[in-house]
Amino acid sequence: MRKLTYFIACSIDGFIGDPDGDASSMFGFVADDYLEFLKSEYPETIPVQGREALGIQNAPNEHFDTVVQGRASYQLALDAGITSPYAHLREHVASRTLEQAPGTGVEIIADDLVGRVRALKAEEHGLGIYLCGGSRIAGELLDEIDELVIKTYPQVYGSGMPMFGSGFAVTDFTLDGVRTFGNGVLVRRYSRKR
Repeated sequence: MRKLTYFIACSIDGFIGDPDGDASSMFGFVADDYLEFLKSEYPETIPVQGREALGIQNAPNEHFDTVVQGRASYQLALDAGITSPYAHLREHVASRTLEQAPGTGVEIIADDLVGRVRALKAEEHGLGIYLCGGSRIAGELLDEIDELVIKTYPQVYGSGMPMFGSGFAVTDFTLDGVRTFGNGVLVRRYSRKR
């Protein structure tokens, strides 16, 4: 069984973006030793245009071979003219409004997101599944998430888009590790208690 990992950036107070989902204030922290960590440990989580700019377009996938993301996350790429932001992964976009992806190789999941993710997890692959965002699909997939990798940026938003857009539910995870960086970023890894 493959793992579904919610690999997400958030503020100190747990928001992944402002009330409209904009997280651009966090981009300034992606530098120095933290950027080197992302490039070496999680290169597949960097979109195609970032990989090219960093000269790591041929870097091997370390943890994931598949990505699941929401329509809003995918729309950011479309707005930049990029139809396949994670072309180095199998791409899935959860959307009830997008009938067909303009990019080749991007599968739209229009209904039964949980069922489709369970099928992906049951596949025989050596690498896992990267849940890229957003809040609503993370809430919908909470019972399927096996691991959290939370990149916490040293900012407080006060309000905004929560990590999980769902109703109240207590779900336990075990802390597997914490890594700190000189710019104040923390990366915490948790595994699901089953």
